[in-house]
Amino acid sequence: MKICILGAGALGCAIGSALIEAGHDIWLLSRSLEHVEAMNRHGLRVHDEAGNRQIAVKAATKASDIGPVDLVIVLVKSFHTQEAMAGAMALVGTQTLVLSLQNGLGHEDILAELVGRDRVLAGKTYVGGVLLNAGEIRASITGKQTYIGELDGQITPRIQAIAEVFKDAGLATTVSNNILGTMWDKLLINVATGALSGITRLSYGQLYTEPLLENTAIAAVAEAMSVAKAANIQLSIKAPEAAWKMAAEGLPASFRTSMLQSLEKGSVTEIDFINGSVVRWGQRHGVATPVNATLIACIKGIERAMADQSTQ
Repeated sequence: MKICILGAGALGCAIGSALIEAGHDIWLLSRSLEHVEAMNRHGLRVHDEAGNRQIAVKAATKASDIGPVDLVIVLVKSFHTQEAMAGAMALVGTQTLVLSLQNGLGHEDILAELVGRDRVLAGKTYVGGVLLNAGEIRASITGKQTYIGELDGQITPRIQAIAEVFKDAGLATTVSNNILGTMWDKLLINVATGALSGITRLSYGQLYTEPLLENTAIAAVAEAMSVAKAANIQLSIKAPEAAWKMAAEGLPASFRTSMLQSLEKGSVTEIDFINGSVVRWGQRHGVATPVNATLIACIKGIERAMADQSTQ
């Protein structure tokens, strides 16, 4: 199976490196020329539970250098989904499938508009990655679950085949017949810590020792769960406190959320696809979401301040 990782940043490289080491035909597609040149020149340097090593990879900045593939795994930042996929249509052949493993909700609809809903698969992964330098990552794969599924919940041969490829690479993968519920489960975990860590600039070790922040996180998750209930979404997480605890499982005190990392780099965040999804679905189903709306406002304020500062 020829696979392209669209958005070969930290997480994309973590998943891609596992697939490469299992012997699969993998391309890493990134818009960062420095990152791609470093990987092609020296290999991808990986630090994980198995130790430190350099892996020979195939990396590119243009989809046209890769051509049609069997599977596109989309891991770009949420707000780049439309632009990235539209610019990577050279990857899409007659049989190509597109799997989003991105944070939040709504990517599947954006991708469906570009490639057709029948090609789109969805999933969530708890694999972790941090970009240390161009061509160098820290990955966390062992024991981290990945869930994938058809949008209509059917268990098909094509989704099972992808799961087998993932499992062969050491990625603990489950095919879900309730992928929307699975996506909401991951959303709850992102809602618990993403915005709060971005606003406060706190690592997990700091975040989880502040009771007031814990109370706010639980309130935000409780709102999201109320929205999910109104939308008839079947969740496996049964209590807001569980999402708060799950968000920190297996992670060091020094861990910084992707939302915080984005702000530290001066980038906009994925807030519209995380807490923003809660607010949009809440409006659709008549559920008030004031805590999530407040978190969004704070993050948007920080983004505005950064934008204004960059123009001074």
